[in-house]
Amino acid sequence: MTDPSHRARRWLTARKARARWASVLAGAAASGILFKICGAMESPFYWLSFVGLVPWLFGLERARTWAQAILAGAVMSAAFVTAVFPWFPEAAQRYSGSSLFFLWLVMIAAAPLIEPQFVVFAVVRHVMRRDSGPLSAPLGAIAGACAYAGAELLLPKLFFDTLGMGLYPSLYLRQAADLAGVHGITVFVILINECVFVAMKRGLPRPSHDKNAPLQHIKSGPFPALFGAAALLGAMFLYGFLRLAAVEARSRAPGIFVGIVQANITNYDRMRAEMGAFETVRKVLDTHYALSDEILKREKADVIVWPETVYPTTFGAAKSEAGEAFDKEIMHFGTSRGIPLVFGAYDTDGEREYNAAFFLSAQKGPQNDYPSYRKRMLFPLTEWVPPILDSEGFREWLPWTGRWQRGPGPKVISLELADERRASVIPLICYDVLFSEFVADSAAMGADLIITMSNDSWFPDERAPRLHLVSAAFRSIETRLPQVRATNSGVSAVISPSGTILRETRWAKRETISAKVPGIDRMVPPAVALRGWIMPAFLGAALTLVGRALVRARTAPEKPPQRRRRKATKAGTTTK
Repeated sequence: MTDPSHRARRWLTARKARARWASVLAGAAASGILFKICGAMESPFYWLSFVGLVPWLFGLERARTWAQAILAGAVMSAAFVTAVFPWFPEAAQRYSGSSLFFLWLVMIAAAPLIEPQFVVFAVVRHVMRRDSGPLSAPLGAIAGACAYAGAELLLPKLFFDTLGMGLYPSLYLRQAADLAGVHGITVFVILINECVFVAMKRGLPRPSHDKNAPLQHIKSGPFPALFGAAALLGAMFLYGFLRLAAVEARSRAPGIFVGIVQANITNYDRMRAEMGAFETVRKVLDTHYALSDEILKREKADVIVWPETVYPTTFGAAKSEAGEAFDKEIMHFGTSRGIPLVFGAYDTDGEREYNAAFFLSAQKGPQNDYPSYRKRMLFPLTEWVPPILDSEGFREWLPWTGRWQRGPGPKVISLELADERRASVIPLICYDVLFSEFVADSAAMGADLIITMSNDSWFPDERAPRLHLVSAAFRSIETRLPQVRATNSGVSAVISPSGTILRETRWAKRETISAKVPGIDRMVPPAVALRGWIMPAFLGAALTLVGRALVRARTAPEKPPQRRRRKATKAGTTTK
């Protein structure tokens, strides 16, 4: 017969485990909801970024082993993708035709791969708890924050989202992105979350007859942590205020007057099936010609920008006589109106095709004398299949996979404007804009303007395009360059070097923008100057602190086992 005390211990152990995982699940769910609200990118909800991790931290604090820490991180990854990216399964279904329920299961199961930084953070934080020294709490917070940001920059991610993006609605707080990129802001966000967590854990002062209790509570209670949070927040606001003033002081006239066309023509495949390839291209071009002429009637633009792959075939290497005629027609459009034209199309080297951007001058010249840029950062599977996976069997299994090739890398193009001035332009196509180091590499070559072309029509609604737009705005802050963003269905925009959206279109509407892009004297922000060192710095700091904690834990003297105190009974005896 089983010993009753043994059964009681097993029941208590199981009960503690259930309570532990209930705390992890509830905390992750609460954090996911808070970040979902932050994801609206609206004021004043961005303040929730500073407490978004706190519920999960309470659950993570109860992890006792490596396995429990890893699982707690995986749970937070699943909660985050479920709350913040609910549009992704629907977008994937529209593209692939798979079951929506199946795609939801795949996304949740793959959450630790989509958001791996939560697992890394949980493990590092678990290791740092082995150090019980006087600085263990602040050093643990710094190690976790640096590991989180470093993992985001090192490990492959689909969306390249980060917690610092939640502060975009704050004009002053977001200016800190030019220090170490938006991931540097993420480090601040996590540190403030840790301060709030420590303050809540220590709680309010308890009633005491000790005269020194209030003073002791000020030193060891929640106040030091709250002071730390206030100091970090104050430093960010002060830097943002001073940096914004410096950026505005470097603004100069006359700037560049741009016209952006958003025709809201999206489903080319369906149009080809219904109208044929020739009529599809004819309608697309005629619509863009007409909208561009509307812009030129309102204002004398320096350049017209069309979206990504707006011309749905190769440019400059026609596959038919009709294609050759279309190529000449596009070139004639700019020269006949005296306006440079930037647009997206396909490019080829004879064997392989690329997603490309072309820059046509307003001046008549040799037919093939125009600069172009081939997209480097291709979205996995839908645009590009890694060579290690690419095979006939793989493509038969997933027939919707793309066949683009990757371009050579960062590039700056000298664009001659309508008034014969020249502007050095960083060309970016869609997914390119999510890679901060890639954009910084281009900015380091010397540039005056970023031109981004994108096709966001495969998203089911405005949520993902808004996230894409905010990512683009942070690239302008990090490089201190203005940006022109043209999309086929929204959201097109003009963005200032401070990240402010000066003009924008509505989602899924046919609209145009004619606006002046502010000029700015070239700057070299720290995020550009240190672009190759940001990730190693974060990871190096985290590894150094983790190594210190492990050494201290190994060399620390063993604590003697504590005897449980006995409680006196009324009869004068003692009991455990």
